[in-house]
This record gives sequence, structure tokens and C-alpha cells, in this order.
Amino acid sequence: MSTAIAPIPLSSFAGQPSGSIGIAFLKSYAAICMEGCVIVLACVIFSAFASAPPTLSDPSLAAATIVWNYVGEILFNMLVLVGAIKMSDRLIRELMDLG
Repeated sequence: MSTAIAPIPLSSFAGQPSGSIGIAFLKSYAAICMEGCVIVLACVIFSAFASAPPTLSDPSLAAATIVWNYVGEILFNMLVLVGAIKMSDRLIRELMDLG
């Protein structure tokens, strides 16, 4: 959506009094792009963890115990993924000093 309306705020560079609008838009647009990169990176890391086979610390464990350990590991990784996605907005806004 930001790309679709980009010509409007970028046209504010034409005049000196409205140049700050274009600068603010470019900072906001860069923040949106960085958020997307953080989200993609978090998804790639999650898929790498999810595709790894479960680790067997003790082969004498029951099958149900191994399954529950795997489910717990996947749930933990999903919580980390959701947390990274939720925090990406706040983190990028602080890094870009957008308030």
C-alpha cells in the first residue's frame, strides 16, 4: 500500500516547505521494508528449526514421550516466531527513530 501511494508524498520534495513530508515518508517506507526483512528472516529460521528431526536424548524413552518432547519443541519455536514478528514493528520503529 505504501508503494501504491508513494508518488503523492514523494512529490512534496518539489517545494522547500513541504520537503519534510517526503523525508518522513522515506523513513517510514524504509522501516516497513526492514520489518518485512525481519519477518522473512524469522520465518526462515523457524522453518530451519521445524525441519530438523527431533533429538533423541535417550533412546529408551517411550514413543509418546518423544512425541510430546517434539510437540513442546515446536510450540516453543512457534512462540519465538510469533514474538519476533510482533516485536519487529517496535524494534524497527525504535531503530529508525520514528517514535
